[in-house]
Amino acid sequence: MKDSRGLTRRRLLVLGGPLCALSPALWAIDRGEATPGFNAKTLDGERITNDTVKGKVVLIQFWTTWCRYCRRDQPSVDEFAGRYADKGLVVIAVNVGESRKKVLDYLKTSPRQARIVLMEDTNLGAVFNARGFPYYIAIDARGRVAGVLPGSGGREMLRELIGRAGLRVE
Repeated sequence: MKDSRGLTRRRLLVLGGPLCALSPALWAIDRGEATPGFNAKTLDGERITNDTVKGKVVLIQFWTTWCRYCRRDQPSVDEFAGRYADKGLVVIAVNVGESRKKVLDYLKTSPRQARIVLMEDTNLGAVFNARGFPYYIAIDARGRVAGVLPGSGGREMLRELIGRAGLRVE
């Protein structure tokens, strides 16, 4: 089924599992599709668009400060962000629905390596229809959706997701 942006969507039925605030049915983008145009501004003021990440592997994480599964994945996400940045990995962590103050307070005690973006400063939530947390999208260096992970899968699933996008991570 094509949506208003021309993306092919398929219905995913989620049956249990460690999914924080996730509705039972989702629409997910099919692998291999070109990533729709997006823009984001990090808390540091960096602008990120399809053009600025061209030729790089991108991992997008939708997260909240209160989601225990997001917190559980955070060390792995941030390790990959720091360790593989020089290999072309860009990690964008989009905080969903929380105030700038709340996120900044959280980051004082739990600093992140990923580029932090608030939902109000991006169209990524609308582009990828993120409804649950954590929710991951991997984009390959050609700008195509390489994989989607709804919910927490831990370090190994994140490693596999990034690998689908063409970057080998240990």
